[in-house]
Amino acid sequence: MQTGGKSSDSWSRAVMRRALKASLATLNRETGDPYASLVTVAMQPGGAPLTLISSLAEHTKNILGNPRASLLFDETGGLGDPLEGARVSVRGQMEKTDDPLARARFLSRHPAAAGYAGFSDFAVYELKVEGAHFVGGFGRISDLSAEDLATDLSDAASLIEAEAEIVEHMNADHADAVALYATKLLGAPAGDWRFVSCDPEGCDLVLAETGLRLDFPRRVTSPQAVRSALAELSRRARG
Repeated sequence: MQTGGKSSDSWSRAVMRRALKASLATLNRETGDPYASLVTVAMQPGGAPLTLISSLAEHTKNILGNPRASLLFDETGGLGDPLEGARVSVRGQMEKTDDPLARARFLSRHPAAAGYAGFSDFAVYELKVEGAHFVGGFGRISDLSAEDLATDLSDAASLIEAEAEIVEHMNADHADAVALYATKLLGAPAGDWRFVSCDPEGCDLVLAETGLRLDFPRRVTSPQAVRSALAELSRRARG
């Protein structure tokens, strides 16, 4: 569905990819009452949300009793009327994951979490998405399937395998280009922007409490294709 010139599925994916935090809703393990909390988030390359949580936290205890959960991502901050802002509520089942990529992606986005991520009570959980509800402002409402939110990785194994190397290379050798992506292509203020992740559709940049999503000029599925796309974006930013 198109909403205000944007498709609701691509708009939802962008809201989720830009997010550094979300509201987590779980069901109380004893009473079944709804319980909402705040968590920091990252995303799998395929689009599934990730969070790093402690087994001592109430929301984790709830998940262990009933894995049904939802995450609310929103971009309503700073608006005179927050109801005009985009938000997407994603529902599914929370599952603990030992996937090294999931952990690496979370810590790339939230490096300060490395100070406690190794504690025995902390683990990464992935929301196995079953569907979502998107609101892009008044009258712009859509129900979405898990497939609507997913990024196809079927032909991108080499890209996913090389992601950590790409991230390190961009931050170590092309920090100037990363800054230009943020300021010239996305209109963000100047600062020490970090390149934190990439997938076939685009890459993610972070500065302090702000996340940005930069779409690639075309779908990419290999490290070579990523380099070509990033070089093209760099030329645009410098032009």
